[in-house]
Amino acid sequence: KRYKVTTDSNHNHPVAPNVLNRQFAVDTPNKVWTADITYVWTLEGWLYLAIVMDLCSRQIVGWAMDKRMKVDLALNALCMAYWRRKPSWQVLHHSDRGSQYACGKYQKQLQQFGMIPSMSRKGNCWDNAPTERFFGSLKSESLGDYRFSTRDEAEKEILEYITFYNAYRLHSAIGYVSPMKFEKQVLLEAA
Repeated sequence: KRYKVTTDSNHNHPVAPNVLNRQFAVDTPNKVWTADITYVWTLEGWLYLAIVMDLCSRQIVGWAMDKRMKVDLALNALCMAYWRRKPSWQVLHHSDRGSQYACGKYQKQLQQFGMIPSMSRKGNCWDNAPTERFFGSLKSESLGDYRFSTRDEAEKEILEYITFYNAYRLHSAIGYVSPMKFEKQVLLEAA
């Protein structure tokens, strides 16, 4: 299997403290979002996927794909999440300390959205375990048997999986219901 490093933490950008500190049990939607980037090999070259996950329901609320792993990839996923969800209070935004998340452009956008940045410790994937787990599920349940000729083929398969994951996939961390069903239950109980 081909391997690609996605976290460039060897940069001079400021790094936010690990505010999340592995507190993955969140009781309210739009309270904590996690973000990360992964990659998929195609015969055209790498396809990068950036996601934003709502930690309460484990729902993927924002995503973006591109052939380059630049800050705009991560920003597009963040902006999709923000405009889809329109959070009414400060969201804790947790990511790794990669240059895409630590750079001034991304941090400025977090500030404009009123979000609190939090970053994993260096080289510690367990600090963002739920997001890493989504990538593991995507690759083992959906992409593992495919050899994609084009990035477009890979994008379609990834979009189908995100739709399935959000609406139908049962998730052990939320009581073996789908992320969308769990979030609906939480919101009904709060009403």
